[in-house]
Amino acid sequence: MGKLLWQPSEERIKLSNMNRFIDFVNKRYDLRIDSYFQLYDWSIGNITDFWDAVWQFGEIRASEMYDSVVDDLTKFPGARWFVGARLNFAENLLRYRDEHVACLFRGETEKLATMTYGELNCGVACLARSMREAGIVPGDRVGAYTPNLMETVIAMLASVSIGAIWASCGAELRAQAVLDRIGQIKPKVLFAADGYWYKGKAFSTLPDVEKVAKETSSLKKVIVVSCLKEKPDISNIPDAFHFDEFLCLEKQSKIQFEQLPFDHPVYIVFSSGTTGKPKCMVQGCGVLINHLKELILHTDLKRDDKITYLTSPSWMMWHWLISSLAVGATIVLYDGNPNYPDPYTMWKLVQDEKITIFGCSASYLNYLRGERVTPGKECDLSSLREISQTGSPLSAEGFEWIYREIKEDIHFNSISGGTDINGCFAIGNPILPVYAGELQTPALAMKVKAYDERGNPVIDQEGELVCEAPFPSAPLYFWNDPNGEVYKETYFTLYKFTGKNVWRHGDWIMIHGDTGGITFFGRSDATLKPSGVRVGTAEIYDVVEKLQGIVDSLAVGQQWKGDERVILFVKLAPGYSLTQDLQNHIRRELRDKASPRHVPALIFETPDIPYTYNMKKVEIAVRNIINRRPVTNVAALVNPESLEHFERILEKLEGD
Repeated sequence: MGKLLWQPSEERIKLSNMNRFIDFVNKRYDLRIDSYFQLYDWSIGNITDFWDAVWQFGEIRASEMYDSVVDDLTKFPGARWFVGARLNFAENLLRYRDEHVACLFRGETEKLATMTYGELNCGVACLARSMREAGIVPGDRVGAYTPNLMETVIAMLASVSIGAIWASCGAELRAQAVLDRIGQIKPKVLFAADGYWYKGKAFSTLPDVEKVAKETSSLKKVIVVSCLKEKPDISNIPDAFHFDEFLCLEKQSKIQFEQLPFDHPVYIVFSSGTTGKPKCMVQGCGVLINHLKELILHTDLKRDDKITYLTSPSWMMWHWLISSLAVGATIVLYDGNPNYPDPYTMWKLVQDEKITIFGCSASYLNYLRGERVTPGKECDLSSLREISQTGSPLSAEGFEWIYREIKEDIHFNSISGGTDINGCFAIGNPILPVYAGELQTPALAMKVKAYDERGNPVIDQEGELVCEAPFPSAPLYFWNDPNGEVYKETYFTLYKFTGKNVWRHGDWIMIHGDTGGITFFGRSDATLKPSGVRVGTAEIYDVVEKLQGIVDSLAVGQQWKGDERVILFVKLAPGYSLTQDLQNHIRRELRDKASPRHVPALIFETPDIPYTYNMKKVEIAVRNIINRRPVTNVAALVNPESLEHFERILEKLEGD
């Protein structure tokens, strides 16, 4: 058992949404549940009843109720949820229209803006009318290439209110990375910004917006938000309009919410691009009900809360944060470097705005630890009752640092899931204790197990995270995957030999028998997550292997000092050597053509790259070697001797 760090008080348990939900379920189904793990066991054993209860408890708004919660739980993937229901995702996020603050924006330049729920509704109504007049109809795609702004929130809600499908990228991505994502789905409209601030410097994105606009033939309009300048010059961008000028001049009192089936697409989110261009994962209102479960029950979010997350529109956590509007809470949007001008920036924001729930990544917390920052001593954190953390695993020492240097009486809600499901498999719980290094529980109705390589569930030993039963927030389908073959191959093939039909997520975990908590050890597949941000190896290869003298390359992640660092191996052409100049050139090209997150921490030369017989690079084998895990797929390699080099340099890697 890990070290006990926090135990909720009896009063906190009593007042929690989780406790209210247990009472609700007991009365509705004539049960006698009196603990979380009893509730969890009931939720995975009675999946239909559970999601029916969440719909009712979360007061989901629909013009037509469902005929059945789910059509067939044996279809995985393919189960259809809330069949017959007609509703609108945005309507459920805009159920409040009062003077309570909905959004508070704070930028790195200390620019501060607020918007009430009434003002948010009005803004969405005006933009939605303008978009309808521009010909946007249900099923059209709307893209965004913006920072974390209130205009981004308004644009998303307006698009979804019409029934258009929303897909967003943060302004930190470069043009080619945006084209690799949004370019695949052929959007009619693109919302973009003229730039963003980072570490006190202004970065113009207009040249990138111009490239994206000119190379996306489906675009009819580009709507530019002014972030750096009041009215930037957008004359080089085809069919471009300033955001304020595009808005309908007549004030709209009411939004026309398109009523659509539960499985009508709402979001398209993007995979990391590990094996080619990022996959476009289409998600529906299953995201809504899952977010309500996670926000109301696991996060204990209430109307008087102020919640923020360090995120950008590129990340699923942005969508998760915006769903807090459905609870009527205040969302705080921060854009910029959270450590500028100093590491106390976010904690001063918590202090000044009385934030109650603060979300961040493990890398952010590890940076603060390294800088010996003491937020609890320097700032008034009396309002803060919960810290949520995700992105990559946080060590037990990281857990202990939070309780020592930030706040003793706080719910540390460490969560883990994925872009794929726009939610969590493992998550926190306001009525259970926190143990160092452990996520408190599997999420309700997520039938999570750890499997060994033979497909057997294991307790108290490392294994692959799987989910054995369907859940509403699974992708509806992948874009440009008409037969669903790529979808099935992505999640459902690893344990097919066992005859089990389970979702394999790609995380390496241990479920603890004594506490029921879960420890995460990092990714088991080829996705990289430096500083908690998903990076696709294919995007690295696309840049590196175009450089003169580089024949082949392989990128893997190594767990390092509480985070993950990217290690790049390059195979060079005869006559070339890995000079410092070449290393600098590789890093510069990756930074300029992909993003700073794609830049490796270390670069090594290697004589060969491991491949399978069907000529696929085998990143997992090398990743296992440098993380001191067993390599289990040697027989699948056409050149297994190539692994010897990586074993020889392991000592050097661990010493760097």
